[in-house]
Amino acid sequence: MAGNLEQPLANSRRVFWAPKPGSRPRVWRAVLACLPVLALNGCLKHTRVLERPQAPGVVLTSSARQLIQQLDGRYDAVHSLNATVLIRASVGGAAKGKVTDYTSVRGYILLRQPSMLRVLGLLPVIETRAFDMASNGKNFILLIPPKNLAVTGTGTVTTPSQNPLMNLRPAVFYDSMLIKKVEPDDLVYVTNNTRVDRDPHTHKLLQEPDYDLGILRRRGDSQELMPERVVHISRTNLLPYQLDQYNDRGVLVTKTLYSNYQTFDRIPYPTKILISRPIDGYQITLTIEKLAFNHPLGDEQFELKVPPGMKVKKLP
Repeated sequence: MAGNLEQPLANSRRVFWAPKPGSRPRVWRAVLACLPVLALNGCLKHTRVLERPQAPGVVLTSSARQLIQQLDGRYDAVHSLNATVLIRASVGGAAKGKVTDYTSVRGYILLRQPSMLRVLGLLPVIETRAFDMASNGKNFILLIPPKNLAVTGTGTVTTPSQNPLMNLRPAVFYDSMLIKKVEPDDLVYVTNNTRVDRDPHTHKLLQEPDYDLGILRRRGDSQELMPERVVHISRTNLLPYQLDQYNDRGVLVTKTLYSNYQTFDRIPYPTKILISRPIDGYQITLTIEKLAFNHPLGDEQFELKVPPGMKVKKLP
């Protein structure tokens, strides 16, 4: 009797644990059939709680035409600009594996439409000239008294220097500090998006809805369109917070961030401007302390002469 009971048990073990080659064990078929049920029951998932960004209290709506009119209006409202600033420069970046920060210097920036610019930086403590640059939009002169050096050149870089700051041109300042208007023949588009950023004061995540106003140009006589610039406009106040500028090959050459807007002479203007040149590998941060618009600025304020005995370097 015992032998008759043990034989079926042995046979059942052989069927269960040692299936014939090519056959699938019943237990695995059962486990696979249960997997969807296990997942639905939460056995194979884990839910994490994420910080929810706060939505803005006010979201403004504007058409493409209205955005262009506002952008053009701010440009036309500024005939001249006289600013007292702190200037801080950095060179390097992730591509080079290091960043070098230069000491902030106090300075002055004069700007007059359509293309006149003067940028003066003072040495810390003694406040003598660290550098002095003047431009008429086509040519510029840069004096560096501590090095007894004068640099002259055109508004474009033809042969890049190994020193990133020597590739700095007046147009980088001018076009970042005064966003150009949209011309009648420009091709434009407008999209809207929502970015998430962390408030530097409260450290809370914020939703920032925006408009992206893109200005395009045709490449020669072809139908190909190339980006010229994109103005990112906050929908909480309809003011630009970022400007992306591209070269004729569609490569991003200048990225400018605007923040801490204040009103000067009834014109809203950012008091912090971060200019980044990713290809050249440098950044310029301007912190505006004082600002006045549309005060008379004479031609002599944009003229520089090379002092006798100063070495002159002409940039190609």
